[in-house]
Amino acid sequence: MSNSYYNSGAYSNPAGGAPAPAPADGGGNAYYNYGQQQQEQEPQQQANPQQQQQQAAAYGGSNAAYANPNQWQQPAQPQQQSMMQPQQQQQPAATNQQPSFWNPGTAATVAAMAGSMAQNGMSNPDAMLNLASSAGQSFLKSSSARMIPGLENTMTSLRGYFAVDNRYVKRKMQRICFPFLAKSWKRLQSEPQGPGTAVSYALPHSDENAPDLYVPIMSFVTYVLLCAMLYGGAGEFSPEVLPEVATWCLGFQILEVLGIRFGYYMMQAPVAFLDLFSYTGYKYLGLCINMVAGIALDRFGIGKEAYYVFFVYTASAASFFMLKTMANNIPLATAHTGPKREMMVVGFALSQFATMYFVSKTKFLS
Repeated sequence: MSNSYYNSGAYSNPAGGAPAPAPADGGGNAYYNYGQQQQEQEPQQQANPQQQQQQAAAYGGSNAAYANPNQWQQPAQPQQQSMMQPQQQQQPAATNQQPSFWNPGTAATVAAMAGSMAQNGMSNPDAMLNLASSAGQSFLKSSSARMIPGLENTMTSLRGYFAVDNRYVKRKMQRICFPFLAKSWKRLQSEPQGPGTAVSYALPHSDENAPDLYVPIMSFVTYVLLCAMLYGGAGEFSPEVLPEVATWCLGFQILEVLGIRFGYYMMQAPVAFLDLFSYTGYKYLGLCINMVAGIALDRFGIGKEAYYVFFVYTASAASFFMLKTMANNIPLATAHTGPKREMMVVGFALSQFATMYFVSKTKFLS
């Protein structure tokens, strides 16, 4: 009687304190242990119906799941087929899509092909030029390139100025530094033209006298960095040095190009603006030579003197280069009311001497 009362008390006070110790006899212990098992099984029984309901909902009901176990697998097949159909439809569109010119994957592929060709001894400049040209044409034909106004015409016009190879760059630098040794200054025509048709000239990699923008741009960037090195050696370098020197040089070059273009206009002679930027940009190679000589001899205290000694030669070479180039590019027949052709050619040549002097940075040379 006491044992049953004890067990009923344990059930009636679930939130109460600790239960009293069980009696010492065996029957009391049995009833006590049975009460503990009932307490432990009740939370599990309360959780099991929730799990059963979730399983029944997942399989479409408990009765339906046991009646047809394969029923829950059948609806998954149309879903898989519907997911595979868009992917199969997208694959032909992806295969027909042309590689983008600015795509990193295309650039990596072109670089890998160039490396393999160089290792195998098949480094053909024409093949690489054709590969780059095909990639550029595929980009220009894409819809993204046509969304930018004037991009296609700009890229097409600039492509000819960067059609260079190692041989052309080497020979061009020699011609700029030693123009007195050159004999032929006439540009080559790509194809024989009939009367009344526009003259088409050969690209730079086939003609040493053709204007390009690769050598001027590389020389310009090198000269700006050398000026920054000079400022840094004097302890006066700051991030503003790079845009300051670049703006100063570009400003004088633009004024020079506008002046030469005005002279062409007065003579009523045709000329392209990019050709003028190319011809007036070759002087940066001489400026780089002057700066290297000045920095190298500055430790001996004669940096400025060395700079101007080299300046006399490089400015004379740039002026002679411009003289011979303009003399062979300006037509012999010009406007009768305009200035004389010979005077304009000499003026264009002397402009190189003046602009090279104004863009020289010898402030921190000793």
